[in-house]
Amino acid sequence: MSHLSAKQKTDIYKKYGGAAANTGATESQIAQLTERINHISNHLKQNKKDFSTHRGLMQMVGRRKRLLQYMSRTNLQGYRELIEKLGIRK
Repeated sequence: MSHLSAKQKTDIYKKYGGAAANTGATESQIAQLTERINHISNHLKQNKKDFSTHRGLMQMVGRRKRLLQYMSRTNLQGYRELIEKLGIRK
């Protein structure tokens, strides 16, 4: 269950994927995962013993990491722009 509404997802897809229907674009997948990771991180700050959610968070971080590695291999300029927009990695 995602905390993002359909409208919020559509906005993410438009902003990062180019079109609302472009849900498979690497940029839009990374942006959506980043939103979910930020939301779950805030949840875990208040619920420190929620270990099952922590495991799910680690899986999402790993998935985002693999997508970022793929993007850095295939589209280095787009990768650099995306991490700057999302504020991940320094």
